[in-house]
Order: sequence, then structure tokens, then C-alpha cells
Amino acid sequence: MSWAFLRDLLSGVNKYSTGIGRIWVAVVFMFRLLVYVAAAENIWKHEHDEFECNIKQPGCENVCFDHFFPVSHIRLWALQLIMVSTPSLLVVFHVAYRENREKHQNQKLYRNTGKIDGGLLCTYLISLILKTGFEIVFLVLFYKLYNGFKIPRLVKCDIKPCPNIVDCYISKPTEKMIFLYFLVATSCLCILLNLGELSYLIFKYSIKCYLKRHVKKEQ
Repeated sequence: MSWAFLRDLLSGVNKYSTGIGRIWVAVVFMFRLLVYVAAAENIWKHEHDEFECNIKQPGCENVCFDHFFPVSHIRLWALQLIMVSTPSLLVVFHVAYRENREKHQNQKLYRNTGKIDGGLLCTYLISLILKTGFEIVFLVLFYKLYNGFKIPRLVKCDIKPCPNIVDCYISKPTEKMIFLYFLVATSCLCILLNLGELSYLIFKYSIKCYLKRHVKKEQ
């Protein structure tokens, strides 16, 4: 899978972000995207082939793997990365709309087309809410699908066509657990950064509106 589009998107978003937003971009790019591509993807690459059960009953191993891993970890993380990054397109599109509007009217309509104010502020806040929501949804989904954030060494399966309780073994459980904790921790960090940036922007523009109102009263 090519991640060039996601990399270019994050680079574009970085231009229109606040200081906290730039930290978020750095965390997503360096500690999630690069770790995913360089290491995590390879660790789970052959997870089905390396899943072994102590019985050779036809179909038993497949149904046990499907039961304990209904969705591949790596595909779920890939989908999460895409979903939490795409709301930033709203900001990029809004800036492009401002630039296109100035071009068509052939006059300067904004002091800075990338400045977070007015309609762009609303778009930016919506993108932060969506990113935070997607992060939380995927963490809850992961927790529900796998009964917690853990990789067991041994799972016991008694689903048909398995004739009895079968022991199945997951390869490299310790290594997978380390990367699982790392990816969950970075996801939680991104939630905190999004909430921090959301609070900062609301507070900043609330103060700005209050000062404007105060100046008008004084005048």
C-alpha cells in the first residue's frame, strides 16, 4: 500500500495548523505512519500463516483464527490512520476555496487565506471534533473486537468443525504486544492533542470576541 497521499496531506495540513496542530502532525507522521510502515506492518504480515493449532482437522484452524481475529489488526490500524487524517482535508479545501474566490474576483478578500478565523475557524474546529471522534471510535472498536488491548500467547477454541477444545498459538505475542501498546498510546496522545488544540482555539477566540465587545462599549 502506498502512503504517499497521506504523507502529502499531512505536509499540506501542517501549513495551516496551530503550534499544537503541528505537534499532532509530527506524532501522526513520525510515531504512527512511519512506525506502521517500517515495523508494525511486517510483524502482522503473515499473522494467519503463523497462527497454529494443535490439530489438523480441516477448517478448524481457519474458523478459530476468524473467531479470535475477526478483523486484521493491521488493516484496522490502516483504516484508523486514514480516517483520523482525512478530516484535515476540510481545512485544505476551505483554504483552496478562499484562494479560488480571490482569484475569480481578482482582489484581496482576506489578509491571509490560511489564517484560522471566520469560516475557516469553524471548519478547523469541526475537523478537530471529527478526528477526536474517529480516534475514540476506533479505540472502543478495537477493545470490543479483541476483548481488551492484549495479545494472548494461547487461545482455546471449541468452534465447529473442531472436534473438541483446541489449543491455538499466536506467533510473536510479546513483540506484537509492545507495538500494540505503542500504537494505542500514540492514539491516546493524539486525542489529548486534539482536545488541547480545541480548547485553546475556543478560549483564544472567546477572549478575542470579549475584547472586541469591551472596546465597542468603551467607544
